[in-house]
Amino acid sequence: MSYGTPPPPPPQYGAPAPGQPAGNSKKALWAMILGILSLICCGIFTGIPALILGKQAQGEIDASGGAIGGRGMATAGFILGIISIAVTILWIILYATGAVDISGSTTTY
Repeated sequence: MSYGTPPPPPPQYGAPAPGQPAGNSKKALWAMILGILSLICCGIFTGIPALILGKQAQGEIDASGGAIGGRGMATAGFILGIISIAVTILWIILYATGAVDISGSTTTY
């Protein structure tokens, strides 16, 4: 007894639909994470890497021709990095001019 050709295998779990990006860029994800951290606690120390990774991820996503996704995350990381750097520079200027005091002392003389 012979059987006909077997049916095709089912699609892989989590496989992208035709025409959809295969996945998000890791650099875009890290740019967004570092951008958020730069606003919350780390300032310029994570703001600069977020800016760099965001720009690199945007370039890679554009060059992939739609094979890689995550442009929104890359843009968010880039913008958050810019904001964090600007706020840090503003804070440094205000501190240098004496408009901001970080001594923590509440005693007035």
